[in-house]
Amino acid sequence: MSEMLKISLPDGSVREMPQGSTPADVAAAIGPGLAKAALAARVDGEVRDIMRPFDGDTRLELITSRDEADALELVRHDYAHVLAEAVQALWPGTQITFGPSTDDGFYYDVMAPAGREPFGMDDLPAIEEKMREIIKADKPLIREVWSRQELIDKWQADGETFKAEWANELPEGEELTVYRSGAKDTENSWLDMCRGPHLASTGKLDPQAFKLMRVAGAYWRGDQKNAQLTRIYGTGWLNKKQLNEHLVRLEEAAKRDHRKLGREMDLFHLQEEAHGSVFWHPKGYKIWRELEAYMRRMMDNGGYREIKTPQVMDARQWEQSGHWGKYRENMFVIPDEVPNVDDEGPVISGDAQWMALKPMNCPAHVLVFKQGITSYRDLPIRLGEMGCCHRNEPHGALHGLMRVRQFTQDDAHIFCTEDQVIAEVRQFCELASRVYRDLGFEKFAIKLATRPDQRFGSDADWDKAEDELRNAVIEAGMATEEFGWEELPGEGAFYAPKLEWHLTDAIGRTWQVGTIQSDRVLPDRLDAHYIGEDGDKHRPVMLHRAIFGSYERFIGILIENYAGKLPLWLAPVQAVVATIVSDADDYAQTVLARLQQAGIRAELDVRNEKINYKVRDHSVKKVPHLLVVGNREAEEGTVAIRTLGEQQQKFVSLDEAIAMLKAEATAPDLRAS
Repeated sequence: MSEMLKISLPDGSVREMPQGSTPADVAAAIGPGLAKAALAARVDGEVRDIMRPFDGDTRLELITSRDEADALELVRHDYAHVLAEAVQALWPGTQITFGPSTDDGFYYDVMAPAGREPFGMDDLPAIEEKMREIIKADKPLIREVWSRQELIDKWQADGETFKAEWANELPEGEELTVYRSGAKDTENSWLDMCRGPHLASTGKLDPQAFKLMRVAGAYWRGDQKNAQLTRIYGTGWLNKKQLNEHLVRLEEAAKRDHRKLGREMDLFHLQEEAHGSVFWHPKGYKIWRELEAYMRRMMDNGGYREIKTPQVMDARQWEQSGHWGKYRENMFVIPDEVPNVDDEGPVISGDAQWMALKPMNCPAHVLVFKQGITSYRDLPIRLGEMGCCHRNEPHGALHGLMRVRQFTQDDAHIFCTEDQVIAEVRQFCELASRVYRDLGFEKFAIKLATRPDQRFGSDADWDKAEDELRNAVIEAGMATEEFGWEELPGEGAFYAPKLEWHLTDAIGRTWQVGTIQSDRVLPDRLDAHYIGEDGDKHRPVMLHRAIFGSYERFIGILIENYAGKLPLWLAPVQAVVATIVSDADDYAQTVLARLQQAGIRAELDVRNEKINYKVRDHSVKKVPHLLVVGNREAEEGTVAIRTLGEQQQKFVSLDEAIAMLKAEATAPDLRAS
């Protein structure tokens, strides 16, 4: 009798199963309900196919739709494969390349067969119908192990040049897997190279829970020197309800698109003459100035000292900091040529004149810190800068205010002793939380991004830095489910771990904004030191921190969160005085003057248009309050206030209106507690 396998389950029980058993067999042994619900398995921590036999004794967790993150990753991966199979079934000769899952769906890069135009939006309905046909056929998804040469021969024989090239670069001796849709040697069997895992069959997908969204151009391996492909995007979910909710969110997001609202509200524009940089209009820059003034007050109250550092610095400084070797491709270099490079990074001669626009402020802040002699009694030193930076982002990655090449950070660096780190990080946690709540974000998560594989510094320093950040959040009472606390292994910067703040907006989207990083690498590379109590030189710990991240992106987030209906203290135009009849023009001028004297940002609308037209026009421009005046209001010294988004108007005296607007227009940090 063969030896039995011991399968340890999450509840602490152990089941004995015969050799060759699969997670599906364990699910069936537990009960028919679980057998039907189980989608995949976590075997000794690794997500695997539910039909893949165990290698030996193991710890097993069965994955069902209740494990939403894992389940969505699986179904989206499967939808991508079904998409590729459908395209090749409809248009034989189509070549397929890569097809990963994404945050809300999947895509596949394909090349249309010779003689056919690239795939377009008109092709999507037919592809969707074919995908549903494949799903309803409930074809088994079978994992097979092939040799590299077998894969190369297979793809070359099928005319799949991209797949053959990819297979040729895979390491010899590594276990290479393919997944077959449908039984082997059957007419409708289809094959793709993939690590997996996958569901047991296509029928585990809901044929009504996906939708193909759009097509776009793409290049093989992301290099524009290579062949151009078509990328077909889809969104995929566990059920139709989730899909419908997602489509509603997309519809709402389109209404809130900051680029659309930016045009309607006359806030900013972008154009080819300055790709990736923003032309701020007076109204948009008013939002910026209000945010900047608010942040300056918060930093002043937090003990920060504001500085200003150069835009362009010598390349040798960036080489010494480590950014030149790690970040060179994202930097704008002057002149625009690359010096000699070897395995250790750039080779810059002693008299080189290579310069670079700064992509971040931190090395310059170290240079300010190094001026003069610093004593331990001077620490912590908090240096802040509204620092303009430039990063050479790929053209295709640029997106309105959200991804730009020129941006301004609400940046600061805290130089402190090791004993001060936890207190400083805790203080920052409390400051960041106050700012986000002041700006209307009640829900946010704090996450700890830990050491990446490629990094500077010793393991001991990374251990210490990660513990400091973790303990600071614990001491601040924020390492809780309420704050969405979790750790993100391997997602830290190359020089430091970091805490990240993820905001949730009005329609449930999350945005990663503020960070604080605990860095021992840069002070060492740039030879920063202070004089300790013992009279010797010591390295400070450098805390890199920002709350907005960048003004451009944060303003974009605010616009979308509020759908343009910004809080009154941020609104570029807080009120418009609009006349019903021309006889009230003089009174309207008086109302405007009174509002402006009270510090209200107000404008006048005495156009010869009907009041309903004016109401609609200013609603589109997201003006918070419309003060309507006619003959009656002129006689009584009153105004009719129409507030954006409200049906009823209020009739109040001008004095009452001014008092109400002044109170509402006061920035959160200036309001009486």
